[in-house]
Amino acid sequence: MADRDLRPTRRSRVKRHHERGSHERARVHEIIDATPLCHVAYVIDGAPHVTPTFQWREGERIFWHGSSASRFLRQVEGRQVSLAVTHLDGLVLARSAFSHSVNYRSVVLFGEARAVPAEEKVARLRSFLEGLFPGRWQTLRPVSEQEVKATTVLSMPIDEGSAKVREGQPIDAEADYAWPIWAGILPTETRSREPIADPRNLEGVALPDHVANFALGGKRP
Repeated sequence: MADRDLRPTRRSRVKRHHERGSHERARVHEIIDATPLCHVAYVIDGAPHVTPTFQWREGERIFWHGSSASRFLRQVEGRQVSLAVTHLDGLVLARSAFSHSVNYRSVVLFGEARAVPAEEKVARLRSFLEGLFPGRWQTLRPVSEQEVKATTVLSMPIDEGSAKVREGQPIDAEADYAWPIWAGILPTETRSREPIADPRNLEGVALPDHVANFALGGKRP
């Protein structure tokens, strides 16, 4: 699976501005790996729902987790879901109100959500934490059996879906370029800032490298 692109299907093929779409696997991975935030959409009792959560990728599967008491997680196991990852890269100001746009990178996946077996949960959760903070897991107190039972981990294959990206300046009607109006891009980004220590940290506990060096979306300002 890893040596081919994602499957273009009726529901995954990009129709509007198809030139911005891609089924290239490397591009999909790049967008997924650049942020942990995703939104999972599903249907329960005939009604649509969407839940924001954190995701991580291991090879050609994408994972997310939550409380075992969550109605969302209990209901979606074994069902079709759609998962979206989105980056807002800029606001695009044009010369017409209707030509304003945004620069973005996004991935939408479709597939069946499957619960990770109990014996694999700790390994998957460790992979999630280590992906964000390399080396942190081994510094923490051991997880308890109750914590593991209280956590559900779901996954789906990265097989059916697409990426869509908009970059660049506004696209105005040719006649509109004669108007004396400022147009261009207002870049935006999500990034981490300086750590704030818990006042209940024990005396002498130093800031670990995996926190000091962490930078979501680039270097800290």
